[in-house]
Amino acid sequence: MLKTISRWVFGVLLAGAGINHFANSDFYENIMPPYLPWPSALVAVSGAAEVLLGSALLVPRLARPAAFGIIALLIAVFPANIHMAAHPELYPEIPPAILWLRLPLQLVLVLWAYLYTRPAPVK
Repeated sequence: MLKTISRWVFGVLLAGAGINHFANSDFYENIMPPYLPWPSALVAVSGAAEVLLGSALLVPRLARPAAFGIIALLIAVFPANIHMAAHPELYPEIPPAILWLRLPLQLVLVLWAYLYTRPAPVK
């Protein structure tokens, strides 16, 4: 039961974060590392992926592949978190400590998603 509740919490939070990519696209484009091309497209793709994967996590038969996708997505967006932590002067509205705390938080999210990669026990 606890695993189901935590899966729903994670799925809803992830889908909400994805929706936020579209509601606040300027913010997300601003955190894109400058070496990555097409920031608007990447923000839209990552936002859509978060909505899709977060929603899929809510469907029991899709939860396992969604969890693997979430792990891949979290790894893919990690450079933006590193960029923010390495350049806090670009984000004066966010305390530098918060920027650095986001890095280990990403690992926590990967581990959280990993919980749902395990096959369901056979009854």
